[in-house]
Amino acid sequence: MTAGTRGRRHRQCPGPRLSPGSGGQDAVMQDPTPELAEESQAAASAEGGGASCLQRVFEEVQGSSQLSAAPAEPPAVTVVAVERYLAQAPPAAPHQYWYDVTLADGARRHRCHLAPRLNGLVQRARLRAGTRLRLTRCSYRYDEKRLNRGFLCLEGLERAGGTGTAAAGTLPDGHRPLQPLRGDNRHYLPLWNNEDPYGDVWVPDRPPAQVDVDVSKLTNLGHLEMTWRSRVHFHPLLVRILHKSRLRYYGKPEKKMDMPYQAYFEVADGSGMMSMVLWNSLCPEWYHSMKVGTVLLLDKYTIKTSYPFKTHPTPGDSQMKRFATIEISLNVRDPPTEINIIPEEMVKPEWGLPEVKYRFITRSELDDLPNNHSCDVIGLVTFVGRAERARKREHSEDFWLYRWAHAIDGTSDQPFILELFATSQPDVFEHIHPMTYLVCTQMRVIQDLTENPSRTVYLTTSNESQIFITGWHKGQPYTKDAKVKNFIQWTKSQSEADQIKKTVIGGYYPFPRPPDSFLKYCKNNEVESILKPIGEIGKEIEDLHYREHKRIAVQGIISAIRYISCRDAAEEAPGGELVQVQRVRDNGIALKHDIPETEETGRTCDSWQSDLWAQVKDKLMNYFHHSKIFPESIPCKFDYVHKDLLMQQYNLHAAVHQPTEARTDKNISEFKSANGLGYYEVTVLGINHDIAIDVAFLPLFCPDNPHLFQLEDIQNDTLLSCMSCITARQQKATSSGRLRDTFPLSDEIVKAAKELDGKHIICILDICHLGDDKVEVFLSKIYKTVEPGVLDPV
Repeated sequence: MTAGTRGRRHRQCPGPRLSPGSGGQDAVMQDPTPELAEESQAAASAEGGGASCLQRVFEEVQGSSQLSAAPAEPPAVTVVAVERYLAQAPPAAPHQYWYDVTLADGARRHRCHLAPRLNGLVQRARLRAGTRLRLTRCSYRYDEKRLNRGFLCLEGLERAGGTGTAAAGTLPDGHRPLQPLRGDNRHYLPLWNNEDPYGDVWVPDRPPAQVDVDVSKLTNLGHLEMTWRSRVHFHPLLVRILHKSRLRYYGKPEKKMDMPYQAYFEVADGSGMMSMVLWNSLCPEWYHSMKVGTVLLLDKYTIKTSYPFKTHPTPGDSQMKRFATIEISLNVRDPPTEINIIPEEMVKPEWGLPEVKYRFITRSELDDLPNNHSCDVIGLVTFVGRAERARKREHSEDFWLYRWAHAIDGTSDQPFILELFATSQPDVFEHIHPMTYLVCTQMRVIQDLTENPSRTVYLTTSNESQIFITGWHKGQPYTKDAKVKNFIQWTKSQSEADQIKKTVIGGYYPFPRPPDSFLKYCKNNEVESILKPIGEIGKEIEDLHYREHKRIAVQGIISAIRYISCRDAAEEAPGGELVQVQRVRDNGIALKHDIPETEETGRTCDSWQSDLWAQVKDKLMNYFHHSKIFPESIPCKFDYVHKDLLMQQYNLHAAVHQPTEARTDKNISEFKSANGLGYYEVTVLGINHDIAIDVAFLPLFCPDNPHLFQLEDIQNDTLLSCMSCITARQQKATSSGRLRDTFPLSDEIVKAAKELDGKHIICILDICHLGDDKVEVFLSKIYKTVEPGVLDPV
């Protein structure tokens, strides 16, 4: 796909060049450090030694007068790990990141720096752990501020065949945590977000301390609140953690900090509750050990005025007093805070520490709760979606990581619909699967019944949410809650075989649905700032990062519809991949359809086209084809035997390559689809009749779990509603053996399409980058521009 080797040929059979997507500045790399040489030697020893092509490349580059070389025979290597860290940049520039790549050739491992202009390869998951590559150009960069320090830089890469081997696993046990190759950073970040802990520097769990608690020397939170201004040193505190926030990374290129992390806790004693802040290097040391319910003995802490804009959890005990003007600050220095965890068996009732209380609700109670109400829930997971990302700010490289899930508790035929953002618990977040018991705390109710009474209520995580699944419940304070006990009793009455039939994992999940009017979709923004010219869709897609989901609005005219069965899709894209996106350049040439022409009447049993389309389709300046779908787009039935593979497929690519023995040869396309017999290709013509785009509409209906996809959410959208309902009837007909009684493109669909023939409409498109060159573009909603207020009168 890309990269820095233009005009040069080599004797090897060339693979596809790796292309990063969006451009960037050329990068110069640095050399291997003594610790890197030690790392490579340890890896070589572990792999049995032998000739190393990486070592030959390293020697060739170092021996070059330009400290750069293009090997005559580019070596094939396996990517062991891809790791990210904050780049050094001017203060005014947006945050950018650098990547170090660990490579293995079967004899040696070597960490290299990726030229920043190739960052797009990682950002679009073309370069990832397990990939086989050929090194077509490398350079060497010395660090001019340090002695004997440098690193190898990857300047040109090509795809090689095959997948990684077991020899490309992780470094031998006992290696010390490695620092990034470039700049002053002391640690790596997680690959796809900033909220999760990553690397060996994060201590898994600290054992409780065996200390004697002298209550006569303690102070309490209420006394601190009254006297803190008149004191410099404070007596020890004995508190219990009631709430815990996700991590906040606040690193900036211009600030030289070892560990720019922060985490908030709400702690309490008999006098009330107060915020406590864990700062910087104390976060990797203590964050995992400070759990909800943990009792802490604190000394040499500081007191500061509370940050006014931080979020606050809703306490389980509404009568508890909150001291909101100040907060406890725990630092590694000035002074170094002393922290001790007191084992729960040593906690005495006379200390007066409050118990952790919760606000659990049942699904039958949810619909009556107000918007933004805080609650806790427990349920049996029936659906979990793929992990996706949302950009925090436009043009930023920072993303929120999230996924959707459904859970039932037996009190309603409707599930909890849960929007789960990463809560700094990656070991839990990545292992949510159907049939697990899921607990989510400090969730917020999302509903706006005043604007749209038919909207489906859902819950979203807050900054203080925690999530737990089967295997993580033991010892948690919520196990004592009455509603949790009632749920466990209900699960004992259920048939596992019956419940697992209803379970689904992964795929495209169009929720929340766009509102019933375009003005509500725009909220308080100007219409002009929301609408995208149809010709810019290609740029929008090019700019997407891996698993980034985005919703865009374009004006157009519905011009053609074609039904594509799963069988037809497989025939069009052999090898199990349902589609291959075609990239179209703005070269003024209209591209023709991998699709048969419809009859002159504009109608066949599986297609329809408008008269306008027949007139303009051969005269277009640009025609974008994005109607194909991929196995990752299709929700599939959950298979407990292969749950690890399914979780891996619908999580994000791991930063470190997984050993071969932990994998399976089963392909994702072999799993049974949870919905539908096919999908629809919808052609949208631009309102200037010079550009068109094919997009997909995927009717989602699961006969074993009719509440999974809410058909009523599109009832006021006639065309999409018809296509969804027809597909639902097809499935029922298929199950009863009456498939011939229905047609893919019914008279109802054609009638609805003709009602829009030639009319300007607004299409809401869901786009998501699935890695490599795979991008799905789904039609989510159609608005008529005759809707009051959408177009101003002339």
